[in-house]
Formats: sequence, structure tokens, C-alpha cells
Amino acid sequence: MDEERRPLELVHPPSSAADRVVIPNQVLGTSIFVMTEIMMFAGFLSAFNIAKGSAAVWPPVGQPRLPIETTGLNTAILLGSAGLLYWSWKRFQESETRAVGPMLGAIAAGAFFVVFQGFEWVNLIRDGLTLTSTSHGSFFYVIVGMHALHVTGALAVFVWIFSLLRKGQLTAPGFKAMQIYWYFVVGLWPILYWQVYL
Repeated sequence: MDEERRPLELVHPPSSAADRVVIPNQVLGTSIFVMTEIMMFAGFLSAFNIAKGSAAVWPPVGQPRLPIETTGLNTAILLGSAGLLYWSWKRFQESETRAVGPMLGAIAAGAFFVVFQGFEWVNLIRDGLTLTSTSHGSFFYVIVGMHALHVTGALAVFVWIFSLLRKGQLTAPGFKAMQIYWYFVVGLWPILYWQVYL
């Protein structure tokens, strides 16, 4: 009597879950999200440059001048927050408690950036640059506003990460995911500043 044929079974050596993790979920998820955001902002800037290139005069006559100098200073403060976050990461690798000060400084610099941009918007609206005044105003508020929304969201996550750090519950992948997102919003801003303000 012939032996009944059974399907070939592949046997893999046992491995732990840690051996299979190439990129932690938080880092991978944040990276994918950032890639989609890059495409969105690329679309905004593309449309902005087409409108700007097809206009006879840009910005349109009668619109207030954007505050290049003060926004340049605010840009430096935002870039400083990225430096503080990097310093916080270096200290986190040594001891979690040593990372608290630089991370708090990074959050404060990011919050200053958002508040300062808010004051800038109030002044520009008072001077006549609104969402509906011209295409220049529309593009300005959509592009800069979307960035402000992203920074505000990142700050909320930043505060949550900071609370985990204070409780001793922050993991290295959680920290790295926060870094990726914060470096994205910080790195994007000089590009927007150059394209929209200058």
C-alpha cells in the first residue's frame, strides 16, 4: 500500500519577535505619514509657483509686504528647536532624566514659533491680506496655515511624549518617531519661507 502523500512542510528556525523587527512600527508609520505630507506640500508649492509665474506682478499691487525679517528670526527659533530635540535625544541615550531640559526647550521654541506666527497673521489681516483678498493671500494662508496646523499637532504629540519621558515610560522608538515628525515640520519651514516669503 502506497504511503499517503502529504504536502511539504517548511520548517523555520525559531525566532523571537525582536529578531524580526527591522523598523519599529512607530518609526515606520511616522515615516509613511511624512512621505504623504511631503507630496501634499509639493502640490501646494507647485500650484503656488504656477500662479506666481503666470501673474504679471507678484505679489499683487496693494497687498501688504510679508514680514521677511521677523519671520526670518522666527525661522531661526524653529530651527533651534530641532537642535534642542537632537540634544535631548543624545541625552536620552545616556539617561532619560537628562533629556528633560532640552526637550522642554524644544517644546517652548516650537510654541513660540506658533504664537509668533499667529501675531503675524493678525497684523497681516489688519493690513488687508486675507484669504479672499487675492490669490496671493489665498496661497499664503493655505500653505502657511497648513504648516501651522502641522506644527500645532506636532506640539500636542510633543507634550504627550514629554509626559511619557517624565514618567519614565518613553521608549526609544517613540522618541525616534517624534524626531522624524518634528524634523519634518522644522525642515519644511525654510522651504516654505523661501518660496512664499522671499
